[in-house]
Amino acid sequence: MNSSDAALARARNRARLRRGMFILPSLFTAMNIGAGYFAITQTIEAASSNALTNGAQMHLDWAAIAILLAIPFDSLDGRIARMTNTASDFGRELDSLADVITFGVAPSLLAFVWGFHFLPYTINPQLRQHLVQAGAFLCFLFLIGGASRLARFNISHDPQPRNPGRPDRKYFVGMPIPAAAGLLAATVHFFYGIPVQAWWIAIPWLLLVGLVGFLMVSTWRFWSGKEIDLSRSHPFRLIFVMAIVLYIMIRFSQVVLFAIVLIYMFSGIWARTAYGWSRRRRRGQSPKLQGLPEGSNPDPDPLHHS
Repeated sequence: MNSSDAALARARNRARLRRGMFILPSLFTAMNIGAGYFAITQTIEAASSNALTNGAQMHLDWAAIAILLAIPFDSLDGRIARMTNTASDFGRELDSLADVITFGVAPSLLAFVWGFHFLPYTINPQLRQHLVQAGAFLCFLFLIGGASRLARFNISHDPQPRNPGRPDRKYFVGMPIPAAAGLLAATVHFFYGIPVQAWWIAIPWLLLVGLVGFLMVSTWRFWSGKEIDLSRSHPFRLIFVMAIVLYIMIRFSQVVLFAIVLIYMFSGIWARTAYGWSRRRRRGQSPKLQGLPEGSNPDPDPLHHS
């Protein structure tokens, strides 16, 4: 074999390897879809089970765990595509469709079945009917909010939140749909999948589903974590730390996962509240600053310099 044939063979091998690399991100996307499909089937199994037995509890807990497991799959497919330079329009569209299924349809169905389907008929019939109807409506709004959030993300090239944060950090505009779905799933998992059977628990669950749906379509900022560069870290230290974190998350999954998603949700609410408070304070001080030299800024935004 002469040198030209060897070069041609190497070029063919590189092209074949590159075509194989395009499959890797789609494989994680397929795992994301599989987790969503499993969550939907488990929720349907729970809906057909008796709430007084462990069957409904087990199926609902498994559905919540499947949604939570899909979150790292969703984050890894994009990172792998960028690391291997295999990002494509097909991959982006497939990822969006997967998110609608896993983080839209699956958690909305889980939220309805867990929070409202098993309300006993022994309570006030009208109250139960109103709660079930309101729960179905707000779970549908959650699904619409998640789909709208994904559509806005796909068409926005450089979205800016209404309450800008630090210039050196990147933010999501609105709560990302995996985090919203993770909050609902982590709540179900926190209660070990035991379905709600008290109207006074169904009401705060109703408000939480509505709040999360609103946060997705809002223009408030949520930390994205995209500035974290794991490639610069020491690999052995990183593996050691990740192993400890993974053990804690698995061993105390109910409490740890619920706390993480709850803190993330309230971080976005706190950022919007603090920004609104700082703007009102600056407006109240603006008449006192009229005599200052032009261009002076004695009261900078604390959110930009914290």
